[in-house]
Amino acid sequence: MKRIAVFASGGGTDFQSVIDANEREHFCEISVLIASKEGIGAIDRAHSHGIDTAVFSKKDYSDLETLYAELTTFLQQKQIDYIVLAGWLKIIPGSFIKTFADRIINIHPSLIPAFCGAGYYGLNVHRAVLEYGAKVSGCTVHFVNEIPDGGAIIAQTAVKVEDGDTPEALQARILEEEHKLLPYCVKMLCLGKIEKHGRQVTIK
Repeated sequence: MKRIAVFASGGGTDFQSVIDANEREHFCEISVLIASKEGIGAIDRAHSHGIDTAVFSKKDYSDLETLYAELTTFLQQKQIDYIVLAGWLKIIPGSFIKTFADRIINIHPSLIPAFCGAGYYGLNVHRAVLEYGAKVSGCTVHFVNEIPDGGAIIAQTAVKVEDGDTPEALQARILEEEHKLLPYCVKMLCLGKIEKHGRQVTIK
């Protein structure tokens, strides 16, 4: 069974969706939650389900390269197969991405390549969607490469933008779909049902 590490920086609702799906279907071993700081909700969720946690906070390291070098060693010692970014707000250096090439996936709250990249996270994404006047948004699970939100797309779910939407309302509806799409993609990845050839990704 594949071993995954989930990275989170906040409340951990996407993390919870993977926990819940895995408790129903047992498609992977969630070996550890990596938190970007102490006191976040995702840590409480991990403890509630008997999942190990580790905090890698920027303030504890001289620079990000040092942090990720230590994190790399930690993950290798735990024999982690895949990394799942579920609301991870810390910059990831290219050296880390290269070490775990095609083994890191992320969920983003828009239909990439729209409304993504540097600065597009949380409510910023949904505000931008509404300000632009887009009629459809959604969520995307993708492989992580050296370009923010630039990796090959695994799967997407579209969500209609309603008249009178607020960023918070749109976020809530998209989050419901994130909680379905992310566990599905994690499951398919861990079961060996995802094939990647360059930017083309197929789910068998």
